[in-house]
Amino acid sequence: MANHRIWAPWRLAYVKDASKDTECIFCGKPAEENDEETFIVHRGERCFVILNTFPYTNGHLMVAPFEHIAKLQDLDEDTVAELMALSTRAMAVLDETYGPEGFNVGFNQGRIAGAGFDSHIHMHVVPRWAGDTNYMPVLADTRVMPQTLEQSYEALGGKF
Repeated sequence: MANHRIWAPWRLAYVKDASKDTECIFCGKPAEENDEETFIVHRGERCFVILNTFPYTNGHLMVAPFEHIAKLQDLDEDTVAELMALSTRAMAVLDETYGPEGFNVGFNQGRIAGAGFDSHIHMHVVPRWAGDTNYMPVLADTRVMPQTLEQSYEALGGKF
């Protein structure tokens, strides 16, 4: 097998920050009130939709409540309802914008379950295609992205 490299310079920031105890992005980003810069594509009454800045695929969205709560079961019913409504709306917007062949949708609740920010519950909505590069994280801990976050924000921003 030939020795090939796919450069993913954005990964270094993630690797360096992964071990640090940083502020909650799900509280900090909405407070900045600069949605284009923070990649918030939609704000609801109780929840918001934001692009993942370390995405698995283009259009990888996260839906989170504004309230800082760690566990899904601790959210009130109205917040859970809006979180689910925005997650299904996110899927519809991604269908319309990117035409994926499937989705991975779900929560990683708690650090042991893979949550990068385990103190603030959030739903991942990840569009998937048969030809996407899902195998790359397994083989090389690398993701290949054909679109920048700015391009993803422009494509998704006004569709909610």
